[in-house]
Amino acid sequence: MLKIDGSHGEGGGQILRTALSLSMVTGRGVQIEKIRDARSRPGLMRQHLTAVKAAAAICGAELDGAELRSQCVTFSPGSIRGGEYHFQVGTAGSTMLVLQTILLPLLYADAPARVVLEGGTHAMNAPPFEFVERAYLPILQQMGATVSIELERYGFFPAGGGRVVLEVEPLSNELGRLELMDAGAPVKKSLRVVNAFLAEHIATREVETFAELTGWPDAADVKLTENSECPGNIMMASLSFATHDELISELGKPGRPAEQVAERCAEEVLRFLESGAAVGEYLCDQLLLPMALGQGGRFRAQTFSEHSRTQVWLIEQFVDVDFEILPAGELTDSVEVRVERRRS
Repeated sequence: MLKIDGSHGEGGGQILRTALSLSMVTGRGVQIEKIRDARSRPGLMRQHLTAVKAAAAICGAELDGAELRSQCVTFSPGSIRGGEYHFQVGTAGSTMLVLQTILLPLLYADAPARVVLEGGTHAMNAPPFEFVERAYLPILQQMGATVSIELERYGFFPAGGGRVVLEVEPLSNELGRLELMDAGAPVKKSLRVVNAFLAEHIATREVETFAELTGWPDAADVKLTENSECPGNIMMASLSFATHDELISELGKPGRPAEQVAERCAEEVLRFLESGAAVGEYLCDQLLLPMALGQGGRFRAQTFSEHSRTQVWLIEQFVDVDFEILPAGELTDSVEVRVERRRS
């Protein structure tokens, strides 16, 4: 059984999620210790516990330490099984992070899977639903995966209560090679604001501020919805390239002016465009694992964070793979990320 130090590097919940994913795919048992050790509230929170139990259900794993605040989990996987599943976080904890744990393993299941996830869909410190739908899943589809996702109800903090349906077909072949180097200029830029139980002027102020800072048109897709259990607000900027889409978002929260939400989102968009990269910081994190499990590839990333370095450290303990992180050029901070499987 492989022992993993959950406090290594970035030391967050991603170590737990990725270790569970790799354990399921490789069939190797794992013991994860010091889970979220440096966090203000260490150990398993509700969304982490849901991810652990979801992983165990999908592969019939033997499990020890699966309880709130636990800092050590032992996971002995069985065979990955398709079918119907329903997992509830029980709080506004992110359903997208639970999905991150089980999605790739379900590509190796014995049958198609349909998974209902309930909890937060637009949560702090987690990708929103639209990032997964518009940026991450289309790239997996390019690599050969058949997967879809649908939002049935929004889930904002603090109530959660969102509902997402994930459908996954088993792979017929190995995930293909990915090349995302020279994306060029975006062929389309679009802005979307979702307001749940909030006044329309909040979205209007966000859109006007964003347009003023970026020079984008002040036309935006503004969705006012009551399909949520509590108020919520998120701004999302989509950059469509010839090869893929990137999505940058900023979540509103009580007491934070609309202008600040827009300013932060605009800053991130301009920083990404100035880098000349094809892949942003958060999409970079997500692509490392499918590339390592598939035929590798390369992409140009805006940056290579401590989060990504921790992900590389963990993947290398399960999979025979080589990562190279190279400067993309003298005039930019962006990097070239190369991923190659070792062949026996």
